[in-house]
Amino acid sequence: MKPTGGDVAAFVAAVTPAVRRRDAETMIAMMSEVSGREPVLWGTIVGFGSYHYRYPTGTEGDVPLLGFSPRRQATTVYLLDPRDSAAPDLSKLGPHTTGASCVYLKDLADIDLDVLRAALTQSLARLTSGAVDYAEITVTG
Repeated sequence: MKPTGGDVAAFVAAVTPAVRRRDAETMIAMMSEVSGREPVLWGTIVGFGSYHYRYPTGTEGDVPLLGFSPRRQATTVYLLDPRDSAAPDLSKLGPHTTGASCVYLKDLADIDLDVLRAALTQSLARLTSGAVDYAEITVTG
């Protein structure tokens, strides 16, 4: 995956439904604050910083340190892989579902934003320290 260089503001302005657009603006503010980095488009993902990973199987690639995608059904937030022994605790987040390294949020108004901020902060700290136990991590941006 690589940054596509698109206009983040134009991308967010075109997001539907309106709740997803509102949540995208909230996520940009929160992830910018937590990461200290500016948002960059990676296709339909708004990313903050980047890292290169390499799994023991040899699979490797580049992805944002923090990122989200405002999809029609839910905002997808990308966090530290749950295979990591120190993956963020989301038990007090509020209504959400999870995938491999994704958290799906239908409406940020229904969740505890402090819990989300803590999860983002913890995920970023683990990735930037390189101390994950499922892959080699090199911060690139």
